[in-house]
Amino acid sequence: MKAQNKPASLNQALELFHFAFRAFTSGPDALLAEQGLQRVHHRILYFVGRHPLLSINELLRILGVSKQALNNPLRTLIETGLIDVQADPRDRRIKRLHLSLAGLEMEERLSGNQRLLMAEVFEQLGADAEQHWRQIMQAIAMTQFAHLCPAPVPGTDDGQSDKHQ
Repeated sequence: MKAQNKPASLNQALELFHFAFRAFTSGPDALLAEQGLQRVHHRILYFVGRHPLLSINELLRILGVSKQALNNPLRTLIETGLIDVQADPRDRRIKRLHLSLAGLEMEERLSGNQRLLMAEVFEQLGADAEQHWRQIMQAIAMTQFAHLCPAPVPGTDDGQSDKHQ
Protein backbone atom coordinates (compact mmCIF):
# COMPACT_ATOMS: atom_id res chain seq x y z
CA MET A 1 0.00 0.00 0.00
CA LYS A 2 2.87 2.38 0.77
CA ALA A 3 4.07 2.30 -2.87
CA GLN A 4 0.78 3.87 -3.99
CA ASN A 5 1.34 6.87 -1.73
CA LYS A 6 4.17 8.35 -3.80
CA PRO A 7 3.77 12.04 -4.66
CA ALA A 8 3.09 11.36 -8.36
CA SER A 9 0.35 8.88 -7.49
CA LEU A 10 -1.19 11.23 -4.92
CA ASN A 11 -1.05 14.13 -7.38
CA GLN A 12 -2.83 12.00 -9.96
CA ALA A 13 -5.50 11.15 -7.37
CA LEU A 14 -5.93 14.87 -6.59
CA GLU A 15 -6.30 15.69 -10.28
CA LEU A 16 -8.83 12.90 -10.77
CA PHE A 17 -10.76 14.16 -7.76
CA HIS A 18 -10.75 17.69 -9.22
CA PHE A 19 -11.99 16.61 -12.65
CA ALA A 20 -14.53 14.18 -11.20
CA PHE A 21 -15.92 16.98 -9.04
CA ARG A 22 -16.16 19.27 -12.08
CA ALA A 23 -17.98 16.53 -14.02
CA PHE A 24 -20.26 15.96 -11.04
CA THR A 25 -21.18 19.64 -10.63
CA SER A 26 -21.24 20.91 -14.23
CA GLY A 27 -24.85 19.89 -14.94
CA PRO A 28 -26.30 21.33 -11.73
CA ASP A 29 -24.12 24.46 -12.09
CA ALA A 30 -25.66 25.16 -15.51
CA LEU A 31 -29.20 24.72 -14.14
CA LEU A 32 -28.40 26.95 -11.18
CA ALA A 33 -26.95 29.66 -13.43
CA GLU A 34 -30.17 29.69 -15.48
CA GLN A 35 -32.03 30.54 -12.27
CA GLY A 36 -29.47 33.06 -11.02
CA LEU A 37 -28.45 30.66 -8.25
CA GLN A 38 -25.14 29.17 -7.12
CA ARG A 39 -23.81 25.95 -5.60
CA VAL A 40 -24.60 27.14 -2.08
CA HIS A 41 -28.28 27.22 -3.06
CA HIS A 42 -28.01 23.62 -4.27
CA ARG A 43 -26.39 22.52 -1.00
CA ILE A 44 -29.17 24.17 0.98
CA LEU A 45 -31.89 22.61 -1.18
CA TYR A 46 -30.21 19.21 -0.95
CA PHE A 47 -29.89 19.13 2.83
CA VAL A 48 -33.31 20.64 3.51
CA GLY A 49 -34.72 18.02 1.13
CA ARG A 50 -32.93 15.19 2.93
CA HIS A 51 -33.92 16.50 6.37
CA PRO A 52 -37.45 17.94 6.27
CA LEU A 53 -38.21 20.37 9.09
CA LEU A 54 -34.53 21.01 9.66
CA SER A 55 -33.92 24.01 11.89
CA ILE A 56 -31.74 26.86 10.68
CA ASN A 57 -29.19 26.05 13.40
CA GLU A 58 -29.07 22.42 12.27
CA LEU A 59 -28.53 23.55 8.68
CA LEU A 60 -25.71 25.85 9.82
CA ARG A 61 -24.04 22.90 11.56
CA ILE A 62 -24.36 20.63 8.51
CA LEU A 63 -23.06 23.24 6.07
CA GLY A 64 -20.35 24.50 8.41
CA VAL A 65 -21.05 28.16 7.63
CA SER A 66 -21.86 31.22 9.68
CA LYS A 67 -25.33 32.73 10.03
CA GLN A 68 -24.10 35.63 7.96
CA ALA A 69 -22.96 33.32 5.12
CA LEU A 70 -26.28 31.45 5.13
CA ASN A 71 -28.56 34.48 5.40
CA ASN A 72 -28.59 35.74 1.79
CA PRO A 73 -28.79 32.38 -0.02
CA LEU A 74 -31.48 31.08 2.34
CA ARG A 75 -33.47 34.30 2.03
CA THR A 76 -33.28 33.99 -1.79
CA LEU A 77 -34.62 30.43 -1.66
CA ILE A 78 -37.45 31.49 0.64
CA GLU A 79 -38.33 34.56 -1.43
CA THR A 80 -38.36 32.54 -4.67
CA GLY A 81 -40.70 30.00 -3.09
CA LEU A 82 -38.29 27.06 -3.12
CA ILE A 83 -38.13 26.74 0.68
CA ASP A 84 -40.97 27.19 3.14
CA VAL A 85 -40.44 28.20 6.76
CA GLN A 86 -42.64 27.32 9.70
CA ALA A 87 -42.31 27.92 13.40
CA ASP A 88 -41.54 24.93 15.56
CA PRO A 89 -44.78 23.94 17.34
CA ARG A 90 -42.98 23.62 20.71
CA ASP A 91 -40.68 26.61 20.45
CA ARG A 92 -41.90 29.30 18.07
CA ARG A 93 -38.48 30.97 18.08
CA ILE A 94 -37.11 28.00 16.10
CA LYS A 95 -37.68 28.17 12.35
CA ARG A 96 -38.17 24.84 10.56
CA LEU A 97 -37.33 24.55 6.87
CA HIS A 98 -38.81 22.32 4.22
CA LEU A 99 -38.90 22.29 0.45
CA SER A 100 -41.96 23.64 -1.30
CA LEU A 101 -43.30 21.74 -4.30
CA ALA A 102 -41.20 23.99 -6.53
CA GLY A 103 -38.21 23.35 -4.25
CA LEU A 104 -38.72 19.59 -4.49
CA GLU A 105 -38.82 19.85 -8.27
CA MET A 106 -35.70 22.05 -8.40
CA GLU A 107 -33.76 19.81 -6.02
CA GLU A 108 -34.70 16.77 -8.10
CA ARG A 109 -33.51 18.48 -11.28
CA LEU A 110 -30.21 19.40 -9.63
CA SER A 111 -29.43 16.28 -7.60
CA GLY A 112 -31.25 13.92 -9.96
CA ASN A 113 -28.53 14.53 -12.56
CA GLN A 114 -25.90 13.65 -9.98
CA ARG A 115 -27.73 10.54 -8.78
CA LEU A 116 -28.09 9.39 -12.38
CA LEU A 117 -24.38 9.92 -13.06
CA MET A 118 -23.44 7.97 -9.94
CA ALA A 119 -25.89 5.17 -10.75
CA GLU A 120 -24.47 4.86 -14.28
CA VAL A 121 -20.88 4.76 -13.07
CA PHE A 122 -21.67 2.30 -10.26
CA GLU A 123 -23.52 0.08 -12.71
CA GLN A 124 -20.63 0.22 -15.17
CA LEU A 125 -17.93 -0.54 -12.60
CA GLY A 126 -19.83 -2.95 -10.36
CA ALA A 127 -20.72 -3.38 -6.72
CA ASP A 128 -17.15 -3.90 -5.50
CA ALA A 129 -15.97 -0.63 -7.04
CA GLU A 130 -18.99 1.16 -5.57
CA GLN A 131 -18.25 -0.28 -2.14
CA HIS A 132 -14.60 0.81 -2.35
CA TRP A 133 -15.59 4.30 -3.47
CA ARG A 134 -17.98 4.60 -0.53
CA GLN A 135 -15.29 3.41 1.87
CA ILE A 136 -12.84 6.00 0.54
CA MET A 137 -15.39 8.84 0.69
CA GLN A 138 -16.41 7.77 4.21
CA ALA A 139 -12.80 7.62 5.39
CA ILE A 140 -12.03 11.08 3.97
CA ALA A 141 -15.21 12.58 5.46
CA MET A 142 -14.56 10.99 8.86
CA THR A 143 -11.22 12.80 9.17
CA GLN A 144 -13.09 16.02 9.97
CA PHE A 145 -16.83 15.41 9.91
CA ALA A 146 -17.51 12.20 11.81
CA HIS A 147 -20.24 14.00 13.77
CA LEU A 148 -22.05 14.80 10.51
CA CYS A 149 -21.59 11.56 8.58
CA PRO A 150 -24.70 9.42 8.23
CA ALA A 151 -24.96 6.41 10.51
CA PRO A 152 -24.87 2.99 8.84
CA VAL A 153 -28.23 1.78 7.65
CA PRO A 154 -29.10 -1.72 8.91
CA GLY A 155 -28.86 -4.33 6.19
CA THR A 156 -26.18 -2.58 4.13
CA ASP A 157 -22.47 -3.21 4.00
CA ASP A 158 -21.51 0.43 4.39
CA GLY A 159 -24.57 2.20 5.70
CA GLN A 160 -24.82 4.46 2.69
CA SER A 161 -27.89 3.03 1.00
CA ASP A 162 -30.43 5.42 -0.43
CA LYS A 163 -32.26 5.90 2.85
CA HIS A 164 -33.61 9.34 1.96
CA GLN A 165 -35.47 8.47 -1.23
